[in-house]
Amino acid sequence: MVKIIPLTKIGEDERGTTHIFETDRTGEFIFSFRNAGSLSGRHYHKGLSPNKNPEKIILVKGEGTLNWHHVNGIEKGSEKIIGPSEIHIYPDVWHELVADTDIVVFEMNALKDGQGDTFRLD
Repeated sequence: MVKIIPLTKIGEDERGTTHIFETDRTGEFIFSFRNAGSLSGRHYHKGLSPNKNPEKIILVKGEGTLNWHHVNGIEKGSEKIIGPSEIHIYPDVWHELVADTDIVVFEMNALKDGQGDTFRLD
């Protein structure tokens, strides 16, 4: 349903830390700043767009709670995420990210990837 991968730390000194991740994706990406208490997502994707199958997001900085459930209603969960972590959200999983603190989010997809592949539960 979802997969959380803490980013690998490769260095730390008086300036801070350095982390790495790999991706096979290219093109336009989304970088967002969200205020504590805000909600993002609240939708699901069918995986019609390759960059939404799975959706890959990096919580760069801050803390959030990912709430999710499969649209068939069988599986659900809630996970606390501390940045930097990579989040994979698979098709047919409704999801929302609650910003527990101010957060910075890097989405490995473009806005156009969600057009025609973003669905809401009413």
